[in-house]
Amino acid sequence: VHFVESGGGLVQPGGSLRLSCVASGFTFSSYLMSWHRQAPWKERELVTRTSSPRSSPYYADSVKCRCTISRDNAKNTLYLQMNSLKSEDTAVYYCNRVPLVGSWGQGTQVTVSS
Repeated sequence: VHFVESGGGLVQPGGSLRLSCVASGFTFSSYLMSWHRQAPWKERELVTRTSSPRSSPYYADSVKCRCTISRDNAKNTLYLQMNSLKSEDTAVYYCNRVPLVGSWGQGTQVTVSS
């Protein structure tokens, strides 16, 4: 199982970014997928998880209404559209599947600063 995240960068407060995650080593379409982030000196936290046949996508309160998770099963790719970014969103962002596997990718750094 392998994840390659990209799309991060330096953005001003209020800006937007679209993160991507290419997954391999498993049948992507068969799994729920998730985005996580780890800010400096903090534990890694769940940001959002894709919908299932029985539930809507999950979003952490800290990002609700500012982020949208989506996927392209034909490309084995997961996306995270982030809008109205805040300094508190500064972190390394990772994707994983549900349930989690231990082989995390390198992540993509998001820095929100003026």
